[in-house]
Amino acid sequence: MSDTDPRIRTLKIKTGVVKRLAKEKVTYEKEVSLQKDRVQKFKDQGKDSYDIKKQEEVLQESLMMIPDCQRRLVKAYDELKKILESEQDLKETEVYLEAGKILEDAVLQLPDQGVVV
Repeated sequence: MSDTDPRIRTLKIKTGVVKRLAKEKVTYEKEVSLQKDRVQKFKDQGKDSYDIKKQEEVLQESLMMIPDCQRRLVKAYDELKKILESEQDLKETEVYLEAGKILEDAVLQLPDQGVVV
């Protein structure tokens, strides 16, 4: 199969999307953890209530991004999985193998409820 095969191109794009969304979710989760620590530190230091409130707003924004990111990841994961199932003749290609690896890695970022792998 050549790189001009539209199925290969689609597979590369969908693999990139899953990889990016999984990474994005991890980043937001780290941000939430850091922001919680920052808020607690501000409270422990007796900082101004305005500063604490602003930091709590930043925390809430980060918390709101996680479910959205997770929803998009589930959708992208399902799309990539369906492509892999329907394009079995590409099984020996490097792009197909990479997509399978990305799916394995991304499954750790999926919500537990209702996702069957």
